[in-house]
Amino acid sequence: MAYDDEQARRSRVVVETPNSRREVTQTEAVRNDRGGVSGATVGVIVVVAIALITIVVLFLMNGQSPDTTNANLAAQQQPAQQPPVIVQQPAQQPPVIVQQPAPVMNQPPVILNQPAPSGGSALGNASNDAVVQTAIDKKIGDDPTLSALGITATVLDGKVMLTGTVKSEALKSQVDRTIRAIKGVKRVDNQIVVMS
Repeated sequence: MAYDDEQARRSRVVVETPNSRREVTQTEAVRNDRGGVSGATVGVIVVVAIALITIVVLFLMNGQSPDTTNANLAAQQQPAQQPPVIVQQPAQQPPVIVQQPAPVMNQPPVILNQPAPSGGSALGNASNDAVVQTAIDKKIGDDPTLSALGITATVLDGKVMLTGTVKSEALKSQVDRTIRAIKGVKRVDNQIVVMS
């Protein structure tokens, strides 16, 4: 029983009798009966009712006027086409443009910097590196385990440098073995960091 529901009432009554006069104190408990609902319950019901009315009004307001703000934001957030990767060659030769496939999962862009030619083999190495790079990208993209890792491979003169992070040594080894198995890879510099 709550404190509000019961109140004590005290009263003093003076009774006179032929022999003496005496004072009688009476205490009676008076209970306020509200049908079993306390003040806290009524308060909770009122708060819930106000919340429901607010939600209904918000839904009605949202459905009445079409808002073009969301459409504008969606149009602005369309992914821009990734520009092709341009491999710069020395001034004597025309530039060679190597177009890479779009990254599968937030992979950083691949940038190839070719050294100045020391002879006639620079063009041959650049085309071999592009073939090896394409094979590596395809191999990583086709494997669902490797494509989810976000590993970056950079090829220079047949040497592949791997960067990124993985959760275990087993995944690091798997990436290393997969890259070494690709034709044209001379050496692998595995810079992948294991973060557990």
